[in-house]
Amino acid sequence: MEQILDNIHNTPIGQVLKKIASLPEIRRDKILTLRRQITEGRYDLTERLDLALDRVLEDLTA
Repeated sequence: MEQILDNIHNTPIGQVLKKIASLPEIRRDKILTLRRQITEGRYDLTERLDLALDRVLEDLTA
């Protein structure tokens, strides 16, 4: 068992778990504020989605 735990970082699942652990915490208050702004029409969702998609594509192709 100890050997498995020592080598888990070298496995695909270990790499995924490491990536998940490095993600930032979700800020619920920020999410609720953005949802309210979207509902009220005060948030330019199209522009933000385009930017987010560009960043995801950059990460995937890098």
